[in-house]
Amino acid sequence: MSRASSDPIRVLVVDDSALVREVLQRLLSADGSIAVTVAADPLIAMRKIARERPDVIVLDLAMPRMDGFSFLRRLMSTTPIPVVVCSAMPGGASSDVFRALEEGAVDVIAKPQVGVRDFLEDSATILLDAIRGAAKATLVHRQRRAIDTASAPASTRRLALAGQRGDVIVAMGASTGGTEALRVILEALPADAPGLVVVQHMPEGFTSAFARRLDGGCRIDVKEAKNGDRVRRGRALVAPGNWHTLVHREGDEYVVEVVDGPLVSRHRPSVDALFRSVAVAAGDAAVGVILTGMGADGASGLLEMKQHGAATIAQDEATCVVFGMPKEAILRGAVDDVVPLGRVAATLLQRASDRGSSMGIVAIEGQK
Repeated sequence: MSRASSDPIRVLVVDDSALVREVLQRLLSADGSIAVTVAADPLIAMRKIARERPDVIVLDLAMPRMDGFSFLRRLMSTTPIPVVVCSAMPGGASSDVFRALEEGAVDVIAKPQVGVRDFLEDSATILLDAIRGAAKATLVHRQRRAIDTASAPASTRRLALAGQRGDVIVAMGASTGGTEALRVILEALPADAPGLVVVQHMPEGFTSAFARRLDGGCRIDVKEAKNGDRVRRGRALVAPGNWHTLVHREGDEYVVEVVDGPLVSRHRPSVDALFRSVAVAAGDAAVGVILTGMGADGASGLLEMKQHGAATIAQDEATCVVFGMPKEAILRGAVDDVVPLGRVAATLLQRASDRGSSMGIVAIEGQK
């Protein structure tokens, strides 16, 4: 049964901890827009799903009778439902996060092994945002994305710096569904692609592993941004979780600042904060890219980039997990090109080439 927009979001919490079930049921139900049921393990959850299909599942990974990964895999193959993983991840936390995302989870929240009640209460806003985003997620995007990526041309241009002025910079932002979208884009870039700075909404402690994971499959270098890092060709810098990453100009170079500060557009790191800094630092020597994600982070910053002369690109609705951030940017008039995920890499290279030609950067044809 489909849910009308005025109906509450039906959430099934699957967790073997009675404390977690009690706290989540109280916190989420208090919002008024969410109806919560609970299950102590995946087998109970499957019986409840058969009776009434939820809109979103909040899932622990370590449970009796069937582990969360097995349940997630089975769910996605038989009854795809958006899943937000909320689980303690000792030891191999990073590998668990990415495995859960690869198995089909749309978001992951890592809860601590101690102080769970306080954590859940303090993180109520994060949980609510994740659930609202998941409720709007499009799970069939995985099949469409494979088609779009396969049919899209590979990167067709290589850019060579021929002048003295600073290089073109690419700023990119993503949230829900962004880990996979970024992989698709960065793996399609040639080794001498313009320097990139990336914000992916992700908890502190996971962005370093995320950057290493991307680095292993890309021709460009990918690393977590550190204060003072130079933005250079063939490198993508990923904003560290819980820290804003900004860009400023030093002579002919762009340098990142990794700074603390209040939430911007409900996030830290914030896409808006990055985009606004790039608008000021690079002006028309920049390309802004906004990808899948819930909410509006990045929309106003992308508009500022466009107003400063930058080229701006948004991922299209058909290939987004959640079309929130790109949609908001489009509605504000911040976007030049709306393209499917499989064409984002080629489009940003073309727009960088367009801007580079006025800066002594020439396009060399025929490169793959």
